[in-house]
Amino acid sequence: MKEFEQKAAAWLNGDFDQKTKMQVLELRNTDPAAFEDAFYKNLEFGTGGLRGIIGVGTNRMNRYTVGMATQGLANYILKRFPGREDLSVCVSYDSRNYSKEFAKITADVMSANGIHVYLFDNIRPTPELSYSIRLKGAVAGVMITASHNPKEYNGYKAFWSDGGQVTSPEDKEIVEEVAKIGDPSKVRFEAGTHCGGIEIMGREVDERYISDILSLTLSPEACARHKDLKIVYTPLHGCGVRLVPECLQRLGFSNIYHVPEQDVSDGDFPTVVSPNPEEPAALEMAVHKADEVGADLVIATDPDADRMGIAVRGADGRMTLFNGNQTAALMTYYILNRWKELGKLGPGKYMVKTIVTGSLLKEIADSFSVPCYDVLTGFKYIAEVVRRKEAEGWEFICGGEESYGFNLGQFVRDKDAQISAAIIAECAAWAADQGLSLYDLMQKIYREYGLHRDAMVYIVRKGLEGSREISEMMSALRSDPPKALAGSPLARVVDYLEPEKTGLPKSNVLQFFSEDGDVVSVRPSGTEPKIKFYFSVRCDDADAKIAALKAQFLK
Repeated sequence: MKEFEQKAAAWLNGDFDQKTKMQVLELRNTDPAAFEDAFYKNLEFGTGGLRGIIGVGTNRMNRYTVGMATQGLANYILKRFPGREDLSVCVSYDSRNYSKEFAKITADVMSANGIHVYLFDNIRPTPELSYSIRLKGAVAGVMITASHNPKEYNGYKAFWSDGGQVTSPEDKEIVEEVAKIGDPSKVRFEAGTHCGGIEIMGREVDERYISDILSLTLSPEACARHKDLKIVYTPLHGCGVRLVPECLQRLGFSNIYHVPEQDVSDGDFPTVVSPNPEEPAALEMAVHKADEVGADLVIATDPDADRMGIAVRGADGRMTLFNGNQTAALMTYYILNRWKELGKLGPGKYMVKTIVTGSLLKEIADSFSVPCYDVLTGFKYIAEVVRRKEAEGWEFICGGEESYGFNLGQFVRDKDAQISAAIIAECAAWAADQGLSLYDLMQKIYREYGLHRDAMVYIVRKGLEGSREISEMMSALRSDPPKALAGSPLARVVDYLEPEKTGLPKSNVLQFFSEDGDVVSVRPSGTEPKIKFYFSVRCDDADAKIAALKAQFLK
């Protein structure tokens, strides 16, 4: 028998419920390709947790893979804190299919292992889960979400005691413990009552969270002067609907328009192909609503409300979508200007961005004499810097990544669409005080720092064969790198599999730098069957150069 068939046989004959066994049989008999994909490997508990397609099988998100991951995490916590009787974890979930069920399984297994659980009473954003960990003094947290992935997916994000997603050394040590849980017979699925069992969290945490993050806003007078600013907001069927509008209202904005169909929390995401604010199609209904009501700003958040996308009214009167680099640049420029005006800048303040985020954020930071640190892709690495610098007495201003994630302040250790929505609306009011729209402000930034253009394109390769293809693409680029980027000779190559040269943890990322200063970064996605290409240029004919780079790399 092939290995995947042996794994499937173990599910048919092992300690699995009858419904699961029937689903395995049906999959084997009706869809051989999907059957192989469901069992050809184990769903890996990576350094950020689990993420995969919902369904039966070792390579799927289901009650057994979630239970085994939780048992492994619980074992690690008990091993890390021997004899401690006040151990607790926080658990939250978004609007995806099976998120509530997976959250309940997570809470049950943790409590069965004698760990007190704080479980949210309903869907909540990932950043609020991060916030709750430190609020409750928990040692860890779990968020059930697959972020912006298509509806077929769900995931399991593990957080540590600082509120950030687990990083080294905890991440690898947790992975080792999870790997030891070879079958569900090792999982304690029945909820326990030790240390109080499961305690429900609700509105009281919302109030603390909203109050703290809104204390970071900077221009209440401008918001009051422009309270009639028209804003369209869509949660894309996710959990942002619970708190984003409330944050905007508390800032004083009174004209907040909704897309009613998308306010419905629904894991099938019925009005969009993908609930991803990076995708223009996801914002179509909100942009239509903006044209209908004459709005100046569209805000969209992903299902777990940690990432935000925007559209603004352009010079031609049409709504223009901004990418993650542009939105982060707007907020960074606004925040640093206001910090300077309020006398808050000075030694010991800093910013962080990821290596694939465009250079504009660093150039803005440099102009204010603010250090800006580069980290690997993933907001957990930004949070890791925040934790380290906080211990040294430094103050985190803000940080962002090109994939629409941004945060400021030290209350939350992950990207946060709630505070991002508040800040971009406040930025619009601040710009209006100067007679500018957000589109105008972006052009002003380009005049000050030069025209920057950034783009990201991905190629999807699914299944075992797709994984091999992506691996071969990376190998080919390593062995035979391009001699030039859009006609400009190659200046250097940075391979992040060589930590001794980069000063960062090992990661499967390549960056190519041209003599003109253009940058192309290539990395396989850690959460989806994709290979991503990031293009970043700074010149007057930036759009043409981006097009040339795409043609060169996406043959």
